[in-house]
This record gives sequence, structure tokens and C-alpha cells, in this order.
Amino acid sequence: MKIKLLDCTLRDGAYITESFFGTNAIKGIISNLIKAKINMIEVGWLKNNEHKEGSTYYKHVEDIIPYLPEDFSRNLSYIAMIDYGRYDLDNLSEYNGKSINTIREVFPREKFEEAIDFSKQIKQKGYNLCLQAANTASYSDMQLLRLADKVNEVMPDSISIVDTFGTMYENDLQHIFMILDKNLDKKINIGFHSHNNLQLSFALSMSFVKFAQETGRNIVIDSSLCGMGRGAGNTCTELITNYLNKMNLGNYDTNLIMDTIDIYMQYFIENYKWGYSIPLCIAGQLGSHVNNIAYLLNTHKTSCRDIKIILESLPKDERKLYNYDNLEKAYLDYQNKEVNDTKALNTLSANLSNKDVLLIIPGKSVKSEQTLIKDFISKVKPVVIGVNSVSPLYEYDYLFFTNQMRFNYALEQFGNVVKKSKVILTSNIHTNMDNENVFVINYNTLIKLGWKYFDNSTIMALRLLSKLNAKFVNFAGFDGYYVDEDSAYDDILLKNNISNAEKIELNNDIRSMLEDFVAKDKLNTGLRFVTKSQFEDIIDHKILMDVIK
Repeated sequence: MKIKLLDCTLRDGAYITESFFGTNAIKGIISNLIKAKINMIEVGWLKNNEHKEGSTYYKHVEDIIPYLPEDFSRNLSYIAMIDYGRYDLDNLSEYNGKSINTIREVFPREKFEEAIDFSKQIKQKGYNLCLQAANTASYSDMQLLRLADKVNEVMPDSISIVDTFGTMYENDLQHIFMILDKNLDKKINIGFHSHNNLQLSFALSMSFVKFAQETGRNIVIDSSLCGMGRGAGNTCTELITNYLNKMNLGNYDTNLIMDTIDIYMQYFIENYKWGYSIPLCIAGQLGSHVNNIAYLLNTHKTSCRDIKIILESLPKDERKLYNYDNLEKAYLDYQNKEVNDTKALNTLSANLSNKDVLLIIPGKSVKSEQTLIKDFISKVKPVVIGVNSVSPLYEYDYLFFTNQMRFNYALEQFGNVVKKSKVILTSNIHTNMDNENVFVINYNTLIKLGWKYFDNSTIMALRLLSKLNAKFVNFAGFDGYYVDEDSAYDDILLKNNISNAEKIELNNDIRSMLEDFVAKDKLNTGLRFVTKSQFEDIIDHKILMDVIK
């Protein structure tokens, strides 16, 4: 029984860095993995787009040559992955020994037969072939038997079991391994590519070794430096090499692996995020694609509890996909808890009609411009409403919440303030608070579809105040999102891990929704900005400096 380690840092980590590691990091990682005696090194993906320097997406195998040491050992496997149906083999030149020697093809269960037939062309071009059966846990026993038959026809170096959604427990892995082991040609290695959604990646890799020892099957274990990989990541190269050394099953240079992490991985550790998290644990528990988790978190700031309930409402097969239209429908169905809000609206209207209102939104200017804001409150005496947050710097007449996670946080951190305040909740908020100072408004009456970020809390508050005939709505802390700024919020615990592209998209949606409100608000509610905002140009007057002089 032989064990090979396949380090996939540069391939699976490409999901994290959008493929850009930089030339020095790519060359350094490959060189050090060779010296550390890692058996198989996956250098990235083959894609149809032209290669850009410093990226681990390559169009041609010739693009990879500059990243390989001039004297690289031909005894190791140097691998690039292709996604079946997404790479044109016309771009793949015949193997000539100057670049990588192995192609790994990943394919979905629904297309495994045609994908394996397609893979024959890779061998015909002279490359070693590895196959990767995505979401292997979804195969029935009969499909696993058919998979083994098809693989035997092609005789690749290996076929890998892939825990795509991080759902496997030891018995799941053992069941699949045993079926494949009994039915695959003994010359074919069985591989295992794990995901750490349930914190079991390393444990399952150790179990995989045990299964191989029991049967004598040669195996390949995927790992990556610091577990770097999509979502919850993979088995850590530094952990599995140390384990195999201790079990006398390997002779890897773990000191050099640590040096590689110190030199080349520290930047990525500090600037990117991957690995185990509660939302990704939910993905593992429910067998959901990680994109569904990311969508609910980034678009709607959905709480973990609500993510779980929403995903549970989807059919199992649908969870494995990322059909955002279906997911959005499930989100709206869950949020749309209708209530009779007539009494609440009447009471709020009586208190807010024809009044100046100040919305305190949790942008950074809530702190930096607190003197300006407090002067405004002192001179104008508006009704002060906190939006999806509580700042200890201010006293509020009302608090308005549209998001369960933000409401729960406010209750835990500022419970006394919340409980003594008048609280306006949209009907999607779950709470035990039930008194005359709690006003529940139908969620679906304050949203308007047509934008990705349609449930922005400030826009929802604005629509409510329009219904209530407020005289002027004044904004403080409505800063917008700034590219390359670590956090847009006065409270760092409200921070969202969103990309610069998502910040731009958020700003564009907020701007468009605000413009839509200004154009169509039949009540002509006055809007004024007390603090600087990226959206102040939408309103046809200057910041309200004259009011507070």
C-alpha cells in the first residue's frame, strides 16, 4: 500500500484569491513543495481565457513553464485541473516533458459517463490522467458501480472521492471507498478530496489511510497549505504530512513546509478568508453549495439560524445548486410573515406625521461627526430613530430593525436601551417582546423588488416614513461603502466581509433605490443629509449646514 499526497493550494486556493497569487509565490510554493517531497503538486487550472502573469489560471500548458524550476524532478506529478465541458482540448498541446505531466479532470455526477469518455483524449495526448468525481456522496450504489466500470475502461492513475459539500462522516467515506476498492482495477489509485465544513477534513483523511491499510489499495490524499481552499477549505498539508511521518508512512520535510507557510502564505492568511465557520457548517449539515450561504450572508445579512431554515425549505437536490432566483424566492417566502399592522401604522402616523425625523444609520460618521449630529438634534429637535443598530452616543425615540441578526445583537449588547425604547420591527423579525411600545410592520410593504440588495434598511425606513407622512427625513451616518475601507460601520462588530466589487454594487443599488424614491414618492417627503454621504448629490440641495448654525 502506497500513499501519495497531492497539494492543491494553487488550484483550490485560486477560488480565494481569484487565481492571483503572484509570480514569486507560485514559483516559491511549487519549488518548496518539491523539496519537501510532496508527491503531486497541482499548479492551477486550465481555462479557455488567456493567462495573466501571477495567475494560476492557464490557457496552455506552456504558460506554466515559467513557474516551474528549471531542474524540476520528472519523478513527481505536476498537475493542472480542467472542469469537464469548460475547457477546449484544442488548447492542450501534446505532452513533451517541458511542462506539467498530468491533467486532472473534474466532472459532475450527471455527466460522469460522457466526461470519462472525453478524458480518453487527454491520455491520447500523452498526459497522465487523474479523475475527480464531484459530490461523490450523491452517487447511488448502482452509480458507483457504473462509475468504477467506466473508470476501468480508461485506466487513469487515480479516481478521487470528492466531499464537495463537506457532508461526509467516516461511515459515508468508508462505504464509498469499499465499493470502489472492490470494483476498480488494482492499478488505479483511489483519491480523497475533503472539505472542512464539519471540522472533519483531517480526521476523514486519517480514516482514509486506515481504510487503505485494511485493503492494501494505493491512495492519494488531497491537501493544501493552511487548508486553503473554497469555503471551509481542505485537509491541511502541514497536518497530514506530520501525521504520515509519525505513522512511518511518509518522509516529508515538515520544517520546510512550515517555512513555506511563513514566507508565502502569511499574506493570504492576513488578507483573505477561508476555513471552518458556522454558516459553512450549515452548508455541510444540509449538503448545500457554499454560494447559497455567501448569497444569503452578503446580500441579506441573514442570521445563521435563518440560513438553516431557508435552506431546509429547499428540496435536497436544489440545495446543491446555486439558483439565486429560487433562493431569493425561498428567502422572501420565509421573510414574508404577514401581520395586521393597521393599528401600528395608525399609532406611528399619529406620532410622526408632519414631523422632522432623524435616521441614525451606523456609518462611521455617527462617531466622527457626533458634535454636528448632536447640534442638529439640539436645534431641530427631530424624532430620532436608530436604524438596525444602537449607538451609546445618542438617545433614541424609536429603534427600527429589519434584520434578525442586527436585532439580536442590539438586544444582547444594548438590551436596556432596546427594552425601554419604542421599537419598530418588520414582520420577518422573531421576538418575544410584546408590549405597547413594539410596532410590527409588514415586511413586504416596505420592500420593492428589482434590485439585488432590495432590503436595505435605510431605504425601507424611508418608505415607512413616507407612509407615515413624515415632514422631513434627515440622514446621519448614511455614508455608503468605500472601496478598500476595512469597515463601513461605526461598530466594527457590524462589519461585513464583502469585496470591493460588492461594495460598488451595493452603492449602485442604494443610489438607484434612493433615486427611485425621490422620483416616485407621491407624498414629496423632504430628504436632507446631516453628515457627508456618497448619495447626497441625489437630493437637490446642499447638506443642511444652515439649519444648525
